[in-house]
Parts: sequence; structure tokens; C-alpha cells
Amino acid sequence: MNSPASTAVVTGAGSGVGRAVVLTLAQQGWRVALIGRRADALAETIQLAGPAGAQLQAFPCDLGDAQAVTTTIAAVLARFGRIHALVNAAGTNIPRRGLDVLSSEDYHATLGTNLHGAFFAAQAVLPGMREHRSGTIVNINSEAGLRASAKAGAAYVISKFGLAGLTQTINAEERAHGIRACSIFPGDINTPLLDKRPQPPSAEARAAMMQPEDVAACVWLAISLPGRAIIEELVVRPR
Repeated sequence: MNSPASTAVVTGAGSGVGRAVVLTLAQQGWRVALIGRRADALAETIQLAGPAGAQLQAFPCDLGDAQAVTTTIAAVLARFGRIHALVNAAGTNIPRRGLDVLSSEDYHATLGTNLHGAFFAAQAVLPGMREHRSGTIVNINSEAGLRASAKAGAAYVISKFGLAGLTQTINAEERAHGIRACSIFPGDINTPLLDKRPQPPSAEARAAMMQPEDVAACVWLAISLPGRAIIEELVVRPR
């Protein structure tokens, strides 16, 4: 699983945990397809990889668009030939997130990125993984996917509970095909998503949180573990 020829797809690759995952995999010699909305942000991630950036390629895509995701994964397969791992790290939230103020538009936009995009990407990579009887899918969840909180907001909580269900379903249906899935449930992480809170935390509070590279290390553990073993769920919090 960790040979230089291994290829991963990482969504949300333009910032935060997704960017950290790309850089971690690049350091391990992996080829990585970066997926995200903004081409400039993906290009910045590749630049940060230094010489390892030669093994990376950006694929701008709206994850909420099922056909766009299907087309993008087909382009990744045409470029790299095979996908060994998918990391669904794309995530969003909105400031007006309580049930009393949540709009239908914001609700659907949040689920489109956090849940539907992960589902579309997983469905697109699974046929190739089945063919090779091998593959790892890692979904970046949240503590909000284990227990609802007013801080996270209704749409975010619902999307993350759904992401946990997607992970469990992949393991239930695809284990016999040599495919495994891991749901990582982090506590607070210092990422740009914090800026979308109604009251963004202070610099001091952010410094006490986990950093994106901490979660990326968990992703690498789930991917690099021998194929005979699965980390189905991993909860990680600030110390």
C-alpha cells in the first residue's frame, strides 16, 4: 500500500486537513490527485510540497455535482491508472447554523460538501478498488459525528452522522472485496473552517487545538496499516 507507485485522491486539498494530508502523502512518495473547488488553492498546496510536487496534480471540481465528480475521477484514473486510497477531507459549515436560523440553502450546501461529495467520490473509486481487491477510504469526520452539539450546528451534525454511516456501509458491503474504510473523529482543529463560527476562536485558543498535520498523521496510519487490518473508527482530541 505504501510503494512509490501508490496513488491517492484527496478532496478538500486546498486547505486545512486536506492540504496536510496531501503533503504527508507526498513526503511518503505517493502520487496524489488534489480535488477542490479553487484551482489557485490546489496550486498553492502543490507548491508547498516542494520537489515532491512533481507527483501531484490538481483536479478542480465541485464535489456537490455528482456528474462532475464522476468525470473527475475518470480523469484521475486516466492520468494515474489506479487509485489506492481516497481521503474525503472536504468540509464546510455556515455561521447561521442553529435550527432557529438555518436556511434551506445553507443546509443543502453543507450536506452537499460534507456528505454528498464524499458519497459521490466513494462510489466513483469503488469499481476500480473492487477490480484490484484492494483500497482504503478515509473519511474525515468530527466529534459532531458522534454526539450532536449546538456549537457545530444542525446541518454540520447531520452531515457528519451521515458520513459515519457511509463509512460503516463501505465496510459492511466492501470488506469481502478487500476494501476498507476508516472514519476519523477529531476534536477541534485549527483550520480555516473556524472562521465560519458565529464567534471565531482567538489565536490563543487555536494554538491549543490540534493542528491539521496531527489529523494527517492519523490518515497515514489508516492507509499504511497492513491490508489485513482495518481502523474502522478513530477518535482523536487535543491533549
